[in-house]
Amino acid sequence: MKKVLFLMVLIGTIGYAQDRSKTISGTVNDGRVALSNVSVTVESTGDETTTDDKGRYMVSAKPGDVIRYGYQGMKPVRILVEDVTRYLNISLAPDVQELEEVVIVGSSRKSQKDMELEYRVNPNIIRTAYGYIDADRAPGNIRFRSESEINAVGICILDVLKNEFPGVIVYGDCLSARGPSLREATAFSRISGRDQNVDFSSQIPTSVTEVDRDGSVFIRGTHSINNPRAAIFDVDGVIFTQPPIWLDIKNIKRIAVLNNFATVTQYGNIGTGGVIVINTYTGTAVSNKITDFAKLRNNYATPALSEEQIRANWPTYLKELHKSTSGEDAKLTFDEYYLKYRRSPHFILDTYGYFYNQRNNVAFADEIIEQNFGLFEGNPVLLKALAYNYESQGRHAKANEVYKTIYTLRPQYGQSYMDLANSYRDLRNYKQAAAIYNRYAYMKDTEILRKDSTAFDPIINREYNNLLSLFKNEVVSGEGADDLFVVDEDFAGTRFVFEWNDGDAEFELQFVNPGNQHFTWKHTLASNDELLMTEKENGFSSSEYLMDGSLPGTWKVNAKYHGNMSLSPTYLKATIYHNYGSVSQRKEVKVFKLHMQDINQELFSISNGSSVVLR
Repeated sequence: MKKVLFLMVLIGTIGYAQDRSKTISGTVNDGRVALSNVSVTVESTGDETTTDDKGRYMVSAKPGDVIRYGYQGMKPVRILVEDVTRYLNISLAPDVQELEEVVIVGSSRKSQKDMELEYRVNPNIIRTAYGYIDADRAPGNIRFRSESEINAVGICILDVLKNEFPGVIVYGDCLSARGPSLREATAFSRISGRDQNVDFSSQIPTSVTEVDRDGSVFIRGTHSINNPRAAIFDVDGVIFTQPPIWLDIKNIKRIAVLNNFATVTQYGNIGTGGVIVINTYTGTAVSNKITDFAKLRNNYATPALSEEQIRANWPTYLKELHKSTSGEDAKLTFDEYYLKYRRSPHFILDTYGYFYNQRNNVAFADEIIEQNFGLFEGNPVLLKALAYNYESQGRHAKANEVYKTIYTLRPQYGQSYMDLANSYRDLRNYKQAAAIYNRYAYMKDTEILRKDSTAFDPIINREYNNLLSLFKNEVVSGEGADDLFVVDEDFAGTRFVFEWNDGDAEFELQFVNPGNQHFTWKHTLASNDELLMTEKENGFSSSEYLMDGSLPGTWKVNAKYHGNMSLSPTYLKATIYHNYGSVSQRKEVKVFKLHMQDINQELFSISNGSSVVLR
């Protein structure tokens, strides 16, 4: 009965939150100057207005509505209205769709350097005497076997070709290192490994006295009656006209059969019968080092502002606080600036953090929050920033209280469930954490919450599975724990989870590897507008990254902030899980206030990391 009552209240809360209409205002620009006559449309109602000569607009909408901004020559922008949305300051980018298509087509081609770097990890690339070929991209049909597909049963290469490449005609005997003459081989009973009922008359020449008695291979069939052409062999870049029957078949790494004009023309006349390319483990002249694909060739990391440089851009009040020579002196400085900034929640968070972290004055820090809590009340974006700070300080009970409040404000947000469940886990209340995860699953199954998301569900499912993997005995007591199904974790290493308090935040995360090259994930409308819409539709603001141990060294994580449409800071929380999935798993939480726009800034460094993968 309690569960039914809770769901009825919850559904009513969701419905009520979605029905309230409000005024949304802001400006539209092209990144430099204001744009007039921009079309601003509420898609659900069709209500439309245009910006004035200063780029200003005002429109009425409710949470869940989508506002579309359109201007000739500019890429349209669609923004989903949230409960906290009041101001939307939009920057439109030029619509360069056709140019982007040209770039995409061009970039789909891989250079020889690209394929050389990929050879170690891409099983569909083969190295020939004339360069690398990608079987997935090369013209024509390339018959290919990678190391995982080659069945090393047989004595020599002739046996491998017979077994692995149906349709390829093989003459020869590995044991005697000789093959019958072609005329002798026209007696079907002498053709090893072939169905005697198959008509080979269209493929086997009858007017040639003999083909190499060490064995011959025909890919295309003996297409010329007077001049049959056997295939040649390219073994680690060395060309042979006779089958390399001396080759240890267990040493074969990859085999490709080339039989179209585009791939064999570079071999000249001797290649007209086709080419069998073989790469061996011992002869493949490429590095055994795994290429780090988090780094992009010729994409070197640009310098990022250090913590010291960021301090130089702090607000004046924060600089003055850090100059204080004593706790009492710091309080006087706070009182001085409080009169000016008392209406700023960011001032409150900054000064709370200073007195808690720098002065270890917990009582005064808490007093700052308590006396100014009205600035945060009812605003889940600001409440999340406060909860992030509590988490980073290990104040899990306080964080839990805030996350419970956010949950009641945003019961339709998937992020609310994950945050609250993880908060209970921090309090070691594993049963309650599991109950929250189960509630989320129930809400999805009953379609009270959206069924998607391929972006968020893997994150929250991993969180739940990790909880059960490490604490199933605490979640389910007795014999039930043994019957609990837990998916084996497919990753071991360091896991990053990034979360941000404002769904409109635009930023880039940059991962710089030990070689000073980087991978960048762009959370911007210009680069990833569909993802940002998906996040709002499903109510989440998080992303995860996994690092294994294959590339040891020191990795740096940087961020570049592009704003959040309301000209206010965004708070970014980074949770770092060490030894993820093991009994020695531990985590640390870092919180960053992003306020300087379009500036690359250092967040943190981590040792013994590796290539970064976006999940």
